[in-house]
Amino acid sequence: MTRVDDRLAELADRWELPPGAPDRLRTILDLVAAEPTSITAIREPERAVDLHVADSLAGLAVPALRRAAAIADLGTGGGFPGLVLAVALPAATVALVESVGKKCEFLRRAVDVAGLGNVVVVNARAEQWDAGLGGQDVVTARALAPLNVLAEYAAPLLRDGGALVAWKGRRDAAEERDGAAAARALGLRAGDVVAADVPGANDRHLHLYLKVRQTPIAYPRRPGMARKRPLRA
Repeated sequence: MTRVDDRLAELADRWELPPGAPDRLRTILDLVAAEPTSITAIREPERAVDLHVADSLAGLAVPALRRAAAIADLGTGGGFPGLVLAVALPAATVALVESVGKKCEFLRRAVDVAGLGNVVVVNARAEQWDAGLGGQDVVTARALAPLNVLAEYAAPLLRDGGALVAWKGRRDAAEERDGAAAARALGLRAGDVVAADVPGANDRHLHLYLKVRQTPIAYPRRPGMARKRPLRA
């Protein structure tokens, strides 16, 4: 076995992944490495096993994600954390929401080759995914946007009691204040911030927001407005 295979077996044991998970994850890593289009800056399996797979699996420390039946991964890019979570949680339906068509082509191929029957690829912006409104137990996003923008993307998609789990780096007090203010306006409540130990990913933190009341009907705003005119403290 290679170092990558050893690491996948270690991660499977740590996170109690289902049988066959290491092989599926290795398939995904190999597809990423071989993909000619620019789906991610980190392509080598020796690095990606930690910076993509281990980083994605860190989300399983959040109980709401562990028990979710419907997950939407926004701006999924090369499929992280969404593809990895689909391998880890075969009973959950995982929607990979990505606006770039070339990336969606890769995702569909990866889903087919890895044999993931619980994944739907959605070629759309988060604000335009009408079919997802109010139907998600958990929304995930990794290095996609500031917390206040992520809250606006996620809130309309979450069902009551659902959760946003946002992968971020070093904590930023001003960003967290804006995130909390946006959450209050959108029917969310800022929750725990979980420090994750991911080799090579310095200061990785998972930010949790819970949907505690209905999101105002003015949301989602039209595409681009969450970034152009973000909600702030």
